[in-house]
Amino acid sequence: MALNADVLIVGGGIAGLSLASRLAGHCTVVLVEAEQELAYHASSRSARQLIPSYGPPEVQQLTDRTLELLRTAEVDHHLRLLTPRSFMLIGSEQDVAERSSGAMTAISHQEALSLCRQLRPEAFAAAGIDTTSVGLDSAALIAHHRQATLTAGATILTGAKVHSAQQLKNGWNVGAGAHAIHSTVLVNAAGAWADEVAVISGAETQGLRPYRRTAAVVGMSGELAPGTPMVAAADDSFYFRREGAGALISPCESVPSVPEDAQPVAADLEVLLQRITEATTLGITSIDRAWTGLRTSTKAGLPVVGFDPEAAGFFWLAGQGGYGFQTSSGIAELAAALILGEESTIPSLADPLRPTR
Repeated sequence: MALNADVLIVGGGIAGLSLASRLAGHCTVVLVEAEQELAYHASSRSARQLIPSYGPPEVQQLTDRTLELLRTAEVDHHLRLLTPRSFMLIGSEQDVAERSSGAMTAISHQEALSLCRQLRPEAFAAAGIDTTSVGLDSAALIAHHRQATLTAGATILTGAKVHSAQQLKNGWNVGAGAHAIHSTVLVNAAGAWADEVAVISGAETQGLRPYRRTAAVVGMSGELAPGTPMVAAADDSFYFRREGAGALISPCESVPSVPEDAQPVAADLEVLLQRITEATTLGITSIDRAWTGLRTSTKAGLPVVGFDPEAAGFFWLAGQGGYGFQTSSGIAELAAALILGEESTIPSLADPLRPTR
């Protein structure tokens, strides 16, 4: 099938879908996804938590804006996307102090124990709490962006991996699966595969690197009380939170990986169970399911958003790392403004997120 579009978006994860729903209705949009379903990789393997105090200042700004936009979407479209769920850091006084920023405030050792009764008192010396943090229904958000994109007349193609891209004077000719697509702007929102898409397109790569991150849902002998915060070690050795009658846990590993459909490693899960046992009295009885996603980051630890400095019409939307969902709407708003030549609500971020040569 031959298609024409103002903007072709490569990647059907939260980044690509957020931008597609933002642009659709303002220009003609085609989105292509290599897998047979949308949000198959990192976007379906999220912790589903938005934490305003998490990440560098630029990420915190995007998180705040994303929360504003999601709350507006909840009202305008009668959605339920967000639920209150605080975020608590524990660890040494130095580690907690170094990780505390933005909405994070210090609390006493006793206050932390009262918020999560399963913590072992000897396992930490200091704690901080972010009460502005919220849980996210990521599946509902993905569904909302998909429906909004289609309703506005955009095209979504799955099972359409990009295999060729030729730069022309008036845009790009792209082969994706069995489809030939001409577009004025080519958006690279391919996640762990973003540098590979750049190579296919003849653009300079951005040094993006995927990192493994495993999580598991476990059964327990007890139960975390409703309202218990998500708890994370300030040294990035684990986190856990309530998930139904069980818990969602992670070893927070960041192991370099090639772009792939990542799968859990048994040794990582064994280390995780040991850490959780040493820090809590959760009493884990079973691993009900486990998964591994890839968090793709730049060397600077910031997303890369903007037009390539040399490949005309090639737009980067990648490197969100572990901040994908929590920055998604803010980044989509910024990216759409840059593509459409409009004023951004956070113009100060355009330069620090700009692609390099």
